[in-house]
Amino acid sequence: MANQNAKGIKRIYNAFFFSLAGFKATWRHEEAFRQEVLLFLVTTPLAFWLGGNTIEKLLLIGSMVLVLVTELLNSALESVVDRVGLEHHELSGRAKDIGSAAVFLTLAWAAFTWAMIIF
Repeated sequence: MANQNAKGIKRIYNAFFFSLAGFKATWRHEEAFRQEVLLFLVTTPLAFWLGGNTIEKLLLIGSMVLVLVTELLNSALESVVDRVGLEHHELSGRAKDIGSAAVFLTLAWAAFTWAMIIF
């Protein structure tokens, strides 16, 4: 549990290690995140090669970072929903579906961004 009394540099230090723990947990438990990280590792060098200028390179890489951020948030949402209860509930299913839709939308946006810049 986070130290709620930490201030200044100590709070930033703690936050850094909590974030690393979040990456590690997501990597371990979410196959979609692992796939998207691998996609990011492949597309980042391609962005430097295909992007005509700095803005295009940032858009190509940024669209993939947005996918990762959305997947992290979706994974957190799913963890909370599963923590509340594993039995089927309409609202739990809706929350997970909405999180999945957010990931889908960012993937579609990334694909659109890449297509517009490449073609």
